[in-house]
Amino acid sequence: MDSPHFPSFASLRVLLFGFCVITLFPEFVVEYLNVTRLCHTRNILSVNGKFPGPRLVAREGDRVVVKVVNQVSNNVSIHWHGIRQITTGWADGPAYVTQCPIQTNQSYTYNFTIVGQRGTLLWHAHISWLRATIYGPIIILPKHNESFPFEKPHKEIPILFGEWFNVDPEAVISQALQTGGGPNVSDAYTINGLPGPLYNCSSKDTYTLKVKPGKTYLLRLINAALNEELFFSIANHTLTVVEADARYTKPFDTDTLLIAPGQTTNVLLKTKPYFPNATFQMSARPYFTGRGTFDNSTTAGTLIYKQPLKNSSVKNLTLLKPTLPPINATSFVANFTAKFRSLASAKFPAKVPQKVDRKFFFTVGLGTSPCPKNTTCQGPSNNTKFAASVNNISFALPSSVSIMQAYYSGQANGVFKTDFPATPLNPFNYTGTPPNNTMVTNDTKLVVLKFNTSVEVVLQDTSILGAESHPLHLHGYDFFIVGQGFGNYDPNNDPAKFNLIDPVERNTVGVPAGGWIAFRFLADNPGVWFMHCHLDLHTSWGLRMAWLVLDGPGPKQKLQPPPSDLPKC
Repeated sequence: MDSPHFPSFASLRVLLFGFCVITLFPEFVVEYLNVTRLCHTRNILSVNGKFPGPRLVAREGDRVVVKVVNQVSNNVSIHWHGIRQITTGWADGPAYVTQCPIQTNQSYTYNFTIVGQRGTLLWHAHISWLRATIYGPIIILPKHNESFPFEKPHKEIPILFGEWFNVDPEAVISQALQTGGGPNVSDAYTINGLPGPLYNCSSKDTYTLKVKPGKTYLLRLINAALNEELFFSIANHTLTVVEADARYTKPFDTDTLLIAPGQTTNVLLKTKPYFPNATFQMSARPYFTGRGTFDNSTTAGTLIYKQPLKNSSVKNLTLLKPTLPPINATSFVANFTAKFRSLASAKFPAKVPQKVDRKFFFTVGLGTSPCPKNTTCQGPSNNTKFAASVNNISFALPSSVSIMQAYYSGQANGVFKTDFPATPLNPFNYTGTPPNNTMVTNDTKLVVLKFNTSVEVVLQDTSILGAESHPLHLHGYDFFIVGQGFGNYDPNNDPAKFNLIDPVERNTVGVPAGGWIAFRFLADNPGVWFMHCHLDLHTSWGLRMAWLVLDGPGPKQKLQPPPSDLPKC
C-alpha cells in the first residue's frame, strides 16, 4: 500500500537486488539545536536538526542502512526499539551491551532487515538519558500489494509523547546518581515536541491536528517519555486500537488509552460525519503509583475540523476537554491492558510456545545500596542510595568493552558471569510487608539460553519502597503476554488461567503495581539481548539484565560477525 502521507528523506534511495530491497537513508547526524519551550531556551541534542527527530519509513522485508554521525561532545548510540534484529545484534544499539557508544566526530552504520513486522515502532538514543530529545518514529508499511487488516485510512499521523526539561537531563540524572536521591522531575510533557496551552508560556507551542468530517485517520501513538506511563484521550471521540508494538491486534474501542514508555499503539480515529461547532482537546497525563515525586502535569493538543466554508472562522468555537482517569487508576489500567489480543488469524497467526523448556521467576522493583564512605547520600533511609534490581541484582554495565564484543571474542572473563539466578535467592512476601534488609547486590550476570529454547518468564513487582508499575522492554524479541494478576504469583493455580490461544505480542509490557505478568517467547535470535525497565530512572538505578542466546546449527541461525566500523570504547 502506497502511503503518500509519509514523505521520507529527499535523498532516500531504494535499490533492488533480485528480491532484496535495500532502503538507504541519508546520515543521521547527531548535532546541537537551540530549542525554546516554556520560555526556556536550551541547546539540546537532536538528529538532523529536528525535534522530535526524522521519520524512518520502510516496508516489511526492507533492509535498512543508517549511518549515524556524532557531532556532539556526548557519547551516543541509537536503538531501533522493537526491531527484531534477526542475527544483527550489532545494530541493536544499547551502549556497552551490544556496542561501545559512538564517540565525538566518529560514525557507525546500522544495518538491519525488518522481518515479519509492520506498524509503528520508535528509534531513540540508548545511553544515559540522551533519549530525552533524541527520538523519532519508525513507520513500517506493509509489503507492496499488501494492505492493512482494517479500513484503509484517509491519512496516517505519528503522535509522539515526550518529556521536556528546562535544564540538561544529563545534569539531572548525574546529580541523582551522585546524591543517591530521586531526580528532579521534568517541567512538561509534550505532543510532537510541543507542551501545549496548559503550561505557562506555551499557548503558541500547541500541537494541532486538522481533520475532515467523515474520514478515518490512523494515529501512530508513541510514548518516548523518559519516566512516565501516560493516559491519552481525545474529547468526544472514540479510538479503535488495531496494533501494538508493530503487531496487529483484534480491534477494540476505547475513549482512553494507557501507553508506557517504549510502547507504540496504532488507533483508528473516525471523525464525525458533519462539521461540529466545537474544537476538541487531546490530552495526556501520567499514570503513577510510586512513592516519589513525578511531573504531575498535562500536555494538550487540539483537534480541529476543517471548515466547510472557506471564509468561516474557528475562533469562537467551544473547546471540549476529555476526562482522564485519576493519576493512580490501577484498576482502569488492568482492565485496559487485558483487552489486547493478537489477531491470531490465518495470515497473522499467534505462534505461542505451548511447551516450555525453561521457566524464570524474576522480582523487579526498587531497593537500596550503601552510601560510599565519607559521603552523605539522600536515599530512602540511613544514608543509603536508591537502587533497582531484577532478582535483587542491580546490573552493572561494563565501561571498556560491550558485553557482546566480550562474548564474541571469547574474552568474557572479568566482563560478565553466566549465573543469573532463575528465581529469587531470598524469597519473601513480594507484595506484603517488605523485608528489613533492602540492600541489592551489584553484578554483571547473564542468563544463557540455547538456540530455540522456549522460555516462560514471570515478572513479579515488589512492595520494597512502594509497589510501582514497571514497563519492561526486551530487546531482540517480541513476546506473548500469557497472564497477569495482582498480589503474589501462584505457580500452582495461575498457569491454569493463561491465555495460550491469542495473547497479545509485544516488546514492552507494564508489570502491574503490586502484581505480576507472565510472558513466553522462543529464543530463536542469537546474540546478547538487554531487558530493562523503560523508566530511564529505574534503568539508571540498575533495573536491567541481559540474555545471551547461543548460535543455532544453521548458517542463518548464527550471530553475524561484527561490522568493521563497530565503535571502540
